[in-house]
Formats: sequence, C-alpha cells, structure tokens
Amino acid sequence: MQISEAESRVMTILWERGEATSEDVVAALRAQTDWQEPTIKTLLGRLLRKGAIAAEAEGRRYRYRPVLQQSDWVLEESSSLVDRLFGGRVAPLVAQFSERGRLSQRDIEELRKLIGEIDDGR
Repeated sequence: MQISEAESRVMTILWERGEATSEDVVAALRAQTDWQEPTIKTLLGRLLRKGAIAAEAEGRRYRYRPVLQQSDWVLEESSSLVDRLFGGRVAPLVAQFSERGRLSQRDIEELRKLIGEIDDGR
C-alpha cells in the first residue's frame, strides 16, 4: 500500500493514539503544520479509500482507527528503499552511512548486537 508523506503524518497521529475523531486529527496536525482542515480531511478520505484506516460513525462525526499496522508499513517502506537504492542488499546501505560518518557509536553498538543475535540464531 502506497502512503504519501502527507498521509503518513495522519497515520502517525492514529498510530500514536490508536483512534481519533477527525477533529482530534485536525487539532494535532494544525499544531505541527500549516495545513487547513479541508486538506487534513482529504487525507483522511484518501486513507479510508486505500483501506489504511477504518471509520465508525459516532453521531454526526467519525472515529478513525488505523487498519494498516505501523510495523507493516515501515517494513514495506524500508524494503522498497533498499530495493530501489541498493539492489535489495542492506550492507551497502549501512556502508553508505558509515562512509558519510552518519553512524553514531550507539548505532555501531546496536548493529554489533544485532549481528551477534543473527549469528546465534543460525
């Protein structure tokens, strides 16, 4: 499922809250962006049509909840990035960050731990 950058901002609000009315989403995004209410409601409508969110009528308003799980979206997005830029290989991605000095000592320690866990599992 393709989610645009703007749509992902709406999804983040719903992932954080679990569910929210359009008024809640509008208020949260107005605090972070200069988007107007019609823009935010358009994004909610797009996500609804895509099946990324569900809506339940609550009187004269709707309560939205995410259907698309954040972990599934992150996996899809990161896999797509690695496929497009690095031919599906993760090592060149890490090397790219390493060569540009973008890996902190904490990142390096976490990578070592992860590699150790992967090795232990084989």
